[in-house]
Amino acid sequence: MMPPSSDGAVLPDCSQYPDDVVSEDLLDTLDRAELVRVLAEQGVEGARELLRRRSEDDQELKSRLDRLREEFRRRAARGVARTLEEYDRRAEELNLVTRRSDEEIARQIAELEERLRQARGIDWSALPSGGLLEDVTSALLIPEASWNRPPRPPGLLARLLAALRRFAAWLSGLFRRRKVPTPPPAAGRRIPLAFLSAEGRTIGPSELGTAIASLSPSERKELSGRVESSIRSRERDLEREAEEKRRSADSQRRQLEAEKEEARRRAESDTDKKVREAERRRFERELKERGFVAEKAGELVVTYGLVQRFAKLLLEETSRQLPGDVRLSLRGGGSTGVFEKARLRRLEEIAHLDVPSSLLEARLTGSRHIEESTSYVFREVTSERVHVVLAFDRSGSMEESGKLDAAKKALLALYVAVRRRYPDATVDVLAFDNTVAALDLVELWECKAGAFTNTAEALRAVHLLLRSSRASRKELYLITDGLPEAFTDEDGSVRSGQLDIAQEHALERARELATVGLLRSTIILLKSDHPEYEVAARELARTLGGEMVVTEPRHLGVELLVRWAHGSEVERRPAAAPSPPAAPRPVAGGRRRKGDRRMGG
Repeated sequence: MMPPSSDGAVLPDCSQYPDDVVSEDLLDTLDRAELVRVLAEQGVEGARELLRRRSEDDQELKSRLDRLREEFRRRAARGVARTLEEYDRRAEELNLVTRRSDEEIARQIAELEERLRQARGIDWSALPSGGLLEDVTSALLIPEASWNRPPRPPGLLARLLAALRRFAAWLSGLFRRRKVPTPPPAAGRRIPLAFLSAEGRTIGPSELGTAIASLSPSERKELSGRVESSIRSRERDLEREAEEKRRSADSQRRQLEAEKEEARRRAESDTDKKVREAERRRFERELKERGFVAEKAGELVVTYGLVQRFAKLLLEETSRQLPGDVRLSLRGGGSTGVFEKARLRRLEEIAHLDVPSSLLEARLTGSRHIEESTSYVFREVTSERVHVVLAFDRSGSMEESGKLDAAKKALLALYVAVRRRYPDATVDVLAFDNTVAALDLVELWECKAGAFTNTAEALRAVHLLLRSSRASRKELYLITDGLPEAFTDEDGSVRSGQLDIAQEHALERARELATVGLLRSTIILLKSDHPEYEVAARELARTLGGEMVVTEPRHLGVELLVRWAHGSEVERRPAAAPSPPAAPRPVAGGRRRKGDRRMGG
């Protein structure tokens, strides 16, 4: 093998190849933040409409769409060409069958013409040639032929003459010597067929030869005519058969042409539809490849990753609306100097990458390169452990005036804010109407309005989550738009319509929740025209020992972030063992437990 440094080594000329690989993906021309927002709020159809609008102004996107559509049209044209080629093949096969049939019938007619020529010049002094034997035999067996008709009965004169001859014979027999009668020939004796002699085939003592020899000249002439008539009849039958086959072939050919024309017309009319369908599939494929949507039960649904990106956008937008004296820190808890190896969660942690562990994990998963999903980093263990519960009312009244949509967006932004500041925080999201349900981010964003407001059951669920939590900072954010309307009785049945009893149950659960140490609670009431709603909310807030905020739906996100940013933080040094739960000092930071992690954190 020649070394690269050798003078004889010739390097390939790469000047004809482009320096960069150009992407033809449609999503590369769209603003990522705008696409994420449209997908989250309007779904895939909204993203398609965004693509259509941007293609009117963006020349690069329009060019990509034009190239893509042209490629789809070429593919559709190839499909049409294959279909038309199939019709052409079938027509060629039909023509070949028709041509062979015509040739076969023409050959048979030529043979009949030759036999007809022989029949016109037949010599009845010898047996006919082999080609005419069958025709002559068939003609001799025709029932209506003159030689096959029974003889007519004799007339009166013939009968008298016959009687006189018999009388004369009797008289002569009286005077003559009696002779021994000659026996008649034995019946049924077989006669050989015509035989070959030195002079050729001659008439022998055969049945056919005897029959022909016994014919009179007029009967022989009639036999010749019947042989010729039989041959002409067969020739006419062949011509009719050929004509029927030609008509059938023409009909099939016209039908193929009509089907071919219909296929061409249908294909041309369906080309635009096929192009639109191919463009739709291409767009959906790009969305799937980027992790924005996934197929579930035959439908496209948003993914957890998309909702996370959307939540980050909501946090950025809401953060810009915060008052000037409020700033959100990206880091929480005091520094301990203790690091643990953990999975990569944020791009900022890439500086602390554990290269050997990440490379080994990549090899174990079959990858040749370090990827985000296989990367490990050294993350500092902070001194503060946080547990946040986000509870929101999803009763039927929240559907009015966009309150439910505003609550979902505000909670998504707050969720990201908590995770950004405390990556190890435990965040629980609860939605309550008659019952309470724990949700992940996708379920939160896709949550629909339900029945009545069972605030007592929501507070009971929060108490169950926080009473055993070992976090040093526990916070509750509860969003509602009205009075407690329902409650759960002792047997587990949900009762509604008794507002006073529902309020008493809610206050009882609030007193129970207030026993949880280190809890900071905030009740946010969406503004209403009913003053009794605010009175009930303030009573709950006082019972919990927290604060109550009344705000408009459009300001809900800002109010949540302000309350979160003003939360107190206590720096603690790592300890060998956790402090007792009753002590005012929070538990020192350490490795997190899986039981404290929720919402995919």
